[in-house]
Amino acid sequence: MDIRNWTLFSLLDKEFAATIEMACVYGNLGNEAILVTKGDEVFSIGSNSSGCLGVGDLRSTLHPKRVDSLCHKRVKGFSYGTGPHVVAYTDNGDLYSWGNNGYCELGNGTSNPCLVPTQIILPVSKEVVDVACGSHHTLALTRDGEVYAWGQNNCGQVGSGMSTNQSAPRKVNSGVGGKKVVSIACGQTSSMAVMENGEVYGWGYNGNGQLGLGNTVNQLNPSRVTNLHGVVVTKIVCGYAHSMAVSDVGCLYVWGANSYGQLGTGNKTNISVPVQVGTDIGRVVDIAATHYNHISAAITQNSKVYMWGQCRGQSVSTPFLTPFSRLHDVFACFATPSVMWRPMRVELNVGEKVSDALRNAFDDLSSSDLTVTVQGKPIHVHKSLLKIRCQHFRSMFQDHWQEDSMSVLEMNQYSYNVYRAFLEYLYTDQVSLPPESALELLDLANAYCESHLKRRCEQIIKHGITVENAAMLYSTALVYQAKELEEFCFLFSLNHMTAIIQTTGFLALEDQVVKDFIRRAAQHGVFKS
Repeated sequence: MDIRNWTLFSLLDKEFAATIEMACVYGNLGNEAILVTKGDEVFSIGSNSSGCLGVGDLRSTLHPKRVDSLCHKRVKGFSYGTGPHVVAYTDNGDLYSWGNNGYCELGNGTSNPCLVPTQIILPVSKEVVDVACGSHHTLALTRDGEVYAWGQNNCGQVGSGMSTNQSAPRKVNSGVGGKKVVSIACGQTSSMAVMENGEVYGWGYNGNGQLGLGNTVNQLNPSRVTNLHGVVVTKIVCGYAHSMAVSDVGCLYVWGANSYGQLGTGNKTNISVPVQVGTDIGRVVDIAATHYNHISAAITQNSKVYMWGQCRGQSVSTPFLTPFSRLHDVFACFATPSVMWRPMRVELNVGEKVSDALRNAFDDLSSSDLTVTVQGKPIHVHKSLLKIRCQHFRSMFQDHWQEDSMSVLEMNQYSYNVYRAFLEYLYTDQVSLPPESALELLDLANAYCESHLKRRCEQIIKHGITVENAAMLYSTALVYQAKELEEFCFLFSLNHMTAIIQTTGFLALEDQVVKDFIRRAAQHGVFKS
């Protein structure tokens, strides 16, 4: 997405804009932003409320100002509150905060504002891998699955068992202690977390049922969302007063406030327990919301983007199909205020890029010097590019090989759609195939020793896993030594063990694969009495 879709960036110099790698827009009017360049320098721009630009003063600026204390720290992500306060985490797991601190949301042990990013020290040395901010509180997730919280706690959103503000990071123990947390999110004054086994816990304000507990009682400690029993949740997001979760099989669940239709249920009635919506839009692979507003968005397996809720003053009560290709587009164009639901990796179009030229050259008869025919269908390509991008073709087109002098090359080991997708990948670095075809492409990637393509195929396959095909995918991962995919399929199977062992796919597994699978499952405690 072009960052110039965001009004705040419309005045940026093109040369500077071309250096931006990551951006995050925040503020009560979407009028503040922080930028990270490809050279690992950090800049900020905007109105600077409460010193939230981190530049050491309170002056607003229409020109990017350097944030010295974050430069060359390898900043990996940001989150922000409504003060606003901002929290950043780095590639090596360090935490920094700055901006408003009236409710101790900076976690520095005081309630004094801070005009420059200052490191937050956790009680014990931990590597932070994600952060989430509510209006005036913050959660931090560590690599080993622990959650630390601090800031405003009037509704119990810090999860300390009390309702007094927390000025320094405190580990959230009750309810989730001893469990590994994999996903966190914050509403305005509520907190949510997903465990490694797919369980969901919520705490804090619950006046609209946003904790999903079947009541509207605030919770001072994490409480399990029991109505999701049997559902393996992989991700959760929060709006101002509503929550959304997606399961490992791509089902979308919602609960909480619904005065703008943000639950997508077709009405405006609040719901205090999770209900499934969007059953007609296909498998959901990602969801988006932010505590700044009342809009919801989701993207499906086939890259269709839907939005609902408060969309530029309109209340949209069912998922609406947009022409967008990214969730960020929804928030740039229809959220009020237009803030980012998470930091955005930037794609900037300043004239035609090399990547655009290569994309346009694929299957272009006028410029190609080689035609690859698959199942009788031609695909027009360029030998030089194939040699540059692929070791298989580099070897094939050596001078002493017969293929080097050919202008037409017949390839029938794979289907036309899969081989075309492979060749297009060499031009674009993108894979456009449904999950059911990605297995054949994984076979090709393995045969051609294309490790990056292999990882892309694994990602596509993950989005297409079901109870019915999990055993087959697990077996395939073993064959191709796709370790990450193997682990993913195995953990998915653990969460759906009873159903999976009754599928035809599981019954078709080789005996040794079944024995190894059962032994491994036993080591994970599946068969404990």
